[in-house]
Amino acid sequence: MSTLAQSTPFALNAESDVPLGVQLDWRLRALLLTGRLAPGEALPSLRRVAEWAGVNVNTVRSVYESLEGEGLIVSEQGRGTFVSESVVPDPDLESIALEALRRGQDAGRDAKEVAIVTMACADMLKPDDRLPPPRVEPAPDGREGSETLEVRQELRRQIARLETELASYVRDLPELYTATPRAKAHVAGVEELEDTRDTLIAKLSEAQKAAERRARQEAETRLEQMGDPTEGPLANAQSWWNDASGQTAGNRRTRR
Repeated sequence: MSTLAQSTPFALNAESDVPLGVQLDWRLRALLLTGRLAPGEALPSLRRVAEWAGVNVNTVRSVYESLEGEGLIVSEQGRGTFVSESVVPDPDLESIALEALRRGQDAGRDAKEVAIVTMACADMLKPDDRLPPPRVEPAPDGREGSETLEVRQELRRQIARLETELASYVRDLPELYTATPRAKAHVAGVEELEDTRDTLIAKLSEAQKAAERRARQEAETRLEQMGDPTEGPLANAQSWWNDASGQTAGNRRTRR
């Protein structure tokens, strides 16, 4: 095995159940999503990445085409391939992932086991699965028709989910979140519950937009303040990438 193959963090695991192309895709994607490879930064040639990863050039080409199809990178005739300016990186993703791996390690679990369970959960996750399961309220006393009771219970579940999700956006729009008051002696009807639900939906939409603006601003600030890479596999990969590519901090963003 060559010295390069031994030293590059892009050397893939041929014995893994994960196909080589997928392994390479994940490593490049992680560098893009965390901002280790910044928007506008040039990517190495297909041949160079193939040499680093120990795979066929066609494998790298397929990975690049997949990333480009998702808008993460762009190719320019005669100039090369660059990280798309539309990518909104989040440096915290690396620390979040490492924290999950550390917790698994503390519990005596292998890092790959944590990754497998994470990917399995991500593949099966539905929008509402992000939230705690709603508390099912029993029917008051059975005096209402079963259909009306079911509608009210479903509206209450929707309201509970919306309130739970909205509570996580307090830092973005604190004036928007106010828990719905519920008088003990008051039994809300269908129309009142529908109004409450629709109000919460409107609040949540506005809060999500504010959160997106904040996240974008914070990501830009963190990238500007990042300076020297922190410790971690992605930081090491990015540093190795720059050294192997002959890039420096002064010429990372080569796209005009």
